[in-house]
Amino acid sequence: MDAVHIKDLEGPSTVSVVEVDSPSRAADQVLIDVHAAGVSFPDVLQTRGLYQVKPELPFIPGAEVAGVVAQAPDGAAVKAGDRVAALPFLGGFAGQVACAADAVFPIPDELGFEQAAAIPFNYLTAHFALCRRGRMAAGETVLVHGAAGGVGTAVIQVAKAFGAGKVIGVVSTPEKGEAAVAAGADEYVLADGFKDAVKASTGGRGVDVIADVVGGDRFTDSLRCLAADGRMLVIGFTGGSIPEVKVNRLLLNNLDVVGVGWGAYALGRPGYLQGQWTELLPKLAAGAIVPPLGGSYPLAEVREALEAIENRKAMGKLILTVRP
Repeated sequence: MDAVHIKDLEGPSTVSVVEVDSPSRAADQVLIDVHAAGVSFPDVLQTRGLYQVKPELPFIPGAEVAGVVAQAPDGAAVKAGDRVAALPFLGGFAGQVACAADAVFPIPDELGFEQAAAIPFNYLTAHFALCRRGRMAAGETVLVHGAAGGVGTAVIQVAKAFGAGKVIGVVSTPEKGEAAVAAGADEYVLADGFKDAVKASTGGRGVDVIADVVGGDRFTDSLRCLAADGRMLVIGFTGGSIPEVKVNRLLLNNLDVVGVGWGAYALGRPGYLQGQWTELLPKLAAGAIVPPLGGSYPLAEVREALEAIENRKAMGKLILTVRP
């Protein structure tokens, strides 16, 4: 089968498509014929050895897929022929992938494979960030940094689907702002001077929850945007640098800075992923969550997809199409 190989740590330009044997399936795994795979920022980091998961070279990246079950263990919640999304965490950029049964999820008939492949990594992260770590309550105001990207649009949609009163996107350009609004944000503000714009939008009160996938030098101004009892969710650092917190700012307004480490949390708790999917599934079936796709690339163009993310040209989720 065709598969993507990361054979060195020189970045997306050296990633290649190679012919490999189909994966073997352990007794407790589901074998999936991959139709589409989601591309995300951690995939880019893995091409440079900068992600916390560092497999031995060469390896097949790809954390999330959608496709059809080829084989499943007895007693699994899915069976051969079922349409599914899945979180193999590695190996998804290939014609087939073996995945733990606990991380394979049924998808509604209304959902195509490309959209289904856009859900697991970003939307389960967003759900964990807002509903578990952020304790978001109905009616609260949520600010989303990087609001036009894959995680940002997922946070927007999950926030609205689970009752946020207002969602404000922070973006670098008006074009990206329009993408954030199309994903479901009530409005957007530009990153340059966002603090004053957010204060104006909220009548000086500030926001209840901030989802930050960017980090960097906007972090302090983000804290200044929080209302009393506000929560700052640290999801990632696409801006490159890791900010530091002056903790006196937290004391003055009773603020929380909350780490969002979804992967390690979920994998250490059997059944947690399935519980998240159970909560998301009715939102998917009702159309309250519809992943905005930023582009589809055939497997042979994996470099272009990774470079689009690395160079911040992606808006919405990028997908690799493996089968028609």
